[in-house]
Amino acid sequence: MSSWQALADEAARWRDEGRIAELWWRDDDATDAGPALDRLLAIVRDRETPLAMAVVPARATAALADRLAGEPGVDVLQHGYAHTSHSVAPEKSIELGLQRPAMLTLGELGTGWMALERLFGSRALAVMVPPWNRIAPVLVPTLPEIGYRGLSTFGPRPRLHPVRGLLQVNTHVDLIDWKGGRTFAGEETVLAALVTALARARGGDGEPIGILSHHLAMDAGAWDFLRSLWERMTKLENIRVRSARELFAPEAGRRGGRG
Repeated sequence: MSSWQALADEAARWRDEGRIAELWWRDDDATDAGPALDRLLAIVRDRETPLAMAVVPARATAALADRLAGEPGVDVLQHGYAHTSHSVAPEKSIELGLQRPAMLTLGELGTGWMALERLFGSRALAVMVPPWNRIAPVLVPTLPEIGYRGLSTFGPRPRLHPVRGLLQVNTHVDLIDWKGGRTFAGEETVLAALVTALARARGGDGEPIGILSHHLAMDAGAWDFLRSLWERMTKLENIRVRSARELFAPEAGRRGGRG
């Protein structure tokens, strides 16, 4: 049985249970306009697929904001502050960790949010996407206190609301094999991960399943797969592709707390 058929069979299981599976798409590390971004946005338009773009505030340019201004299918999420790791080997890379005073980290996040708001206006959602999908657990309760309404990392979420006032919607399927040469993980591997994630969601709380791409790091195989995936998704029954604004709304469309 082909991997694509396995995906169609899983969609049929959702149909047989009278349920609709939800997918969403997040692309990380955006900073500037360029050919790779144009290629990404062409898929958004051609496939009419909503995209959540995780933008690095400290490095975001006016050119990026201008390029996204005419793209109604794109929402902007906050990708940490500068995408700078403060870990020391052999620790894994992390920006939102405890290597520095928490107030310094939170202050940078607030500065980053103001930069996104200035550049992108209402297109920016108060959703934190930690660089490398890592955040110190003790920092999570502080996010709603400084105005964030959403959190997005990688893998099955432990809870819908990790703390009061914070909604978590994760990604689950990464197109890139970071440990195996930073190339496309392969069609069979990616589709198997997608089918597994959908089956887990069907047996659990039905959490939306996120596809994770990195337009600045993708090879030809990843680009070809991404286009094929969204083309096929429009033909599968009982799978709905949602925007970040739909998934996080109404909470993420505004800021609160002290932030």
